[in-house]
Amino acid sequence: MTDRTNEHGANAAVALKYDGEQAPIIAATGTHELAEEIVRIAREHNVPLYENAELASILARLSLNEEIPESLYRVIAEILAFAFHIRGRTPDDARPANRESD
Repeated sequence: MTDRTNEHGANAAVALKYDGEQAPIIAATGTHELAEEIVRIAREHNVPLYENAELASILARLSLNEEIPESLYRVIAEILAFAFHIRGRTPDDARPANRESD
């Protein structure tokens, strides 16, 4: 999730992590040079980018490893579904494989 120019004129980026089991969490957030590094790493790993200044601003207020609020579930689910789709995957692919207990 990136915001190239937010209301403060700053460059901002937010990275989400989704394991398929719980709500997505904030994996990284930053402005200026840190935002550019987040975007660079995402591109290097072929992570889809989504630009939305308002959403990035809301998510940037959360703490690292904090789950996204329930009020954002639908919009984030739509973004994740699209990101999975363009990569030829499904949200089930994010879930860890079921392992038998020893």
